[in-house]
Amino acid sequence: MRLPLIKHITDFIEQNDQDFVLETIETLEHLTESENLKDEELDVIGELISNFYGAIEVSQSIKDGKPRKEALNEFMKRVVGSIDQ
Repeated sequence: MRLPLIKHITDFIEQNDQDFVLETIETLEHLTESENLKDEELDVIGELISNFYGAIEVSQSIKDGKPRKEALNEFMKRVVGSIDQ
C-alpha cells in the first residue's frame, strides 16, 4: 500500500462519493477473473484494490471524527504491523 495514493483517493472520496470507489473496486475485482491477464497485471490490479480499500477505511475514520493525519497514520501503523508479524 502506498500512502500518497491512499491520500489521493481519500481526497476523491471527500470531494465526490465513496460509491464511485466501491464500484471501481467491483470492476477491478471482476477484471481479475479474466484468464487473459499476466501475473504482473494481476499484481498491479491487486495493489490498486488494496489502496482503494485502504482509502475507504481512512475515509470512514475521518467521518467518525478522527483528524485526517491521525486516521492516515493509524491506518499505516496497522498495515506495517500486520506485515511485520
